[in-house]
Amino acid sequence: MSAQPANTTAPDLLNIEIDGKPTQIRKGAMIIEAADAIGVSIPRFCYHRKLPIAANCRMCLVEVEMGGKPMPKPQPACATPVAEGMKVQTRTGTALKYQRDVMEFLLINHPLDCPICDQGGECELQDVALGYGRSVSRYTERKRTIADENLGPLVATEMTRCIQCTRCVRFTSEIAGTYELGGMSRGDNLQIGTYIGKTIETELSGNIIDVCPVGALTNKPFQFQARAWELIAKPSIGYHDALGSNLWLHTRRGEVLRAVPRDNESINECWLSDRDRYSYQGLYAADRVSAPQVKRNGQWQATTWEDALAVAGEALTKVPGSELGVLVHPATSNEEGDLLVRLARGLGSAHVDHRIRLLDFADNATAQAFGLPVAELDQVKGVLLVGSDLRHELPLLNHRVHQAVKKGAKVYAVNPASFNFNYKLAGEEIVAPHAMVDALLALAKAAVEAGAAAPAALAAAINGANADAGDRDAIAALKAGKAAVILGEAAVTHPQASWLRAVARFIADATSAAYNELPVGANALGLARVGVVPGNGGLDAQAMLAQPRKAYVLYGVELPHDVADGAAAIKALHAADHVVALTAYASPALREVADVILPIALLPEIDATLVNVDGLAQSVVSGAKAPGDARPGWKVLRALGGALKLAGFEFDDLAGLREGIVDRAAAPREGLAERGAAAGLSRLATWPIYRTDAVLRRASALSAHPLNRTPAVRLNAAEAQRQGLADGAPVRVGNVSLPLAVDASVPDGAVWIEAGHDLTATLPPYGAAITLSKA
Repeated sequence: MSAQPANTTAPDLLNIEIDGKPTQIRKGAMIIEAADAIGVSIPRFCYHRKLPIAANCRMCLVEVEMGGKPMPKPQPACATPVAEGMKVQTRTGTALKYQRDVMEFLLINHPLDCPICDQGGECELQDVALGYGRSVSRYTERKRTIADENLGPLVATEMTRCIQCTRCVRFTSEIAGTYELGGMSRGDNLQIGTYIGKTIETELSGNIIDVCPVGALTNKPFQFQARAWELIAKPSIGYHDALGSNLWLHTRRGEVLRAVPRDNESINECWLSDRDRYSYQGLYAADRVSAPQVKRNGQWQATTWEDALAVAGEALTKVPGSELGVLVHPATSNEEGDLLVRLARGLGSAHVDHRIRLLDFADNATAQAFGLPVAELDQVKGVLLVGSDLRHELPLLNHRVHQAVKKGAKVYAVNPASFNFNYKLAGEEIVAPHAMVDALLALAKAAVEAGAAAPAALAAAINGANADAGDRDAIAALKAGKAAVILGEAAVTHPQASWLRAVARFIADATSAAYNELPVGANALGLARVGVVPGNGGLDAQAMLAQPRKAYVLYGVELPHDVADGAAAIKALHAADHVVALTAYASPALREVADVILPIALLPEIDATLVNVDGLAQSVVSGAKAPGDARPGWKVLRALGGALKLAGFEFDDLAGLREGIVDRAAAPREGLAERGAAAGLSRLATWPIYRTDAVLRRASALSAHPLNRTPAVRLNAAEAQRQGLADGAPVRVGNVSLPLAVDASVPDGAVWIEAGHDLTATLPPYGAAITLSKA
């Protein structure tokens, strides 16, 4: 047998040559990808590695040789697929002439207003023009001008600078999935805009600023604040949801002036949600506390740290440990959480909890890492959403699901309202909050019919349910390939969350799907790990308010907005003898109940560790300065614990603190909440995307965004008619008057009143029976 020549090339790789450098690249790749992989620079404007190819700027024209013969015309490197034996020249005299000619054409209508452009110093057009532009323009005619559109409070426009690369158009259609921008007219009249002059409402709108290669789209809140070369970039993470998006804080003299994405393919890719991008404005709100304060004779006085800590220590030692409750915000860092546990235990209290937005503790559940990592969610074939407005709960997780749908994945939903998804659902069951468990049990019944064995605790309930064709289709889709069951915040905060969790887990197990439960709070996983949950005999967050304590420590909690039952919280804290608040903000409601306010720094201002949905611990260093005398929370807690001479506070620095952190994760227990019959209307309470924490509620640009709806009572038309209420009319709920909004997305038997607003924070909690009357 004669020897055959060995082929060392992998079957899916091709051999090509770029500027004399041989390389291998996958089949189907474009020339520009191969050039980027080996460090050969090809100028471009319309190409972006995450966006579909448009090939409309022509800046990347190169010479290509195939089979020893040059192609007769220059080829766009971004849209020319590689082929075996291809030779590409990017820097020959002819290729450079092509590129320089295109550069000249692009600058014909571009206003040379770099000195007043916010993009100056970080503009792709500037950079490429330096290398490929002429020093003098041959164009002497009048330049084209275009009227600007108001795209809302987040993105500023100067469309005369636009070079029609269409990156923003492709982002809104392919990534955001909202189709809000497009090209209008043709030729010299081509314009990019919204056509009808509306604001951009996608929760990812800030990314069009990043992809714009010129100064046509810029950051409106940052406009005219600073030049790029004045800023210092500090790595940080987002702290408004548990994804932990990587970002850069751009600071000047310790003040955050903007945030931009930091690439991390396994978490946020190269994108950033508007919530994480613009929330920094809330750091500098008017009610930010910059000095310790003590209430004496009913009057608040600024004081020294020594005095404030002495007052706080005295208040905490005046009551027995069993009468002390510690409520912790779920975005608190691991380091602060660990010290809060040490403080509570040192004072003899087992009542400590971060699950302040939860109502059902029957199974003692805490946040757990995702069964399917974030990076793999765009590969799934089927998804079941249970109680999830995923676009608003975790915007960039929803982006992964959106990408999966584009590849053919089927998404089914069981929700308490018809949430506005940016992809088509294969099926959905929309029911009032009190019917959520029954709707999910019907899916479980379909799983049992398909051969799964129901667990004993659920068997009777599942057997009593009736599955329909839609339920069977959903189960079949989950069994068809890689799949995920996603339990959203509208399920985790539900008054029967233990049922929804148990049934959703059974469905996931029965279909071999991954179980992904969204944590409520940016560091719910980390706080569960370090044990910020009740100890033996300790009361959970709801029980601490239902059975009021004589003293409370509030850590980062804003009342009544941050808790599941605002009215119960206000009542319990008013009745308490002592309330010590460690907080960044002093709201009027907090000032009414607190005795001492200790100002703490927020995440961008401290060294901290947070754990994201994948269970990944991410540590960051402080990127900004805290105002006035505010201090990092761990330093305040160390000083307080040291003054009280408690064990565990002997460390000198953050490294010493981290060495002493131990895993105290609590085990869940078997348990299901009692299910009572519901009558009348039940409240759906969701936290609006830009009102989930105190920082967001104070970010002025986000507050002006259309997604930040004014508080209202939302009913469908039929339910409004049954209640004898008219659209827009004032409606009384308890002692609050709100306008009625007729909303087709709300099912029968439900009234949707969003939480997180001043007017709604003390209304009956999620799932409660609501009585409406004409105001």
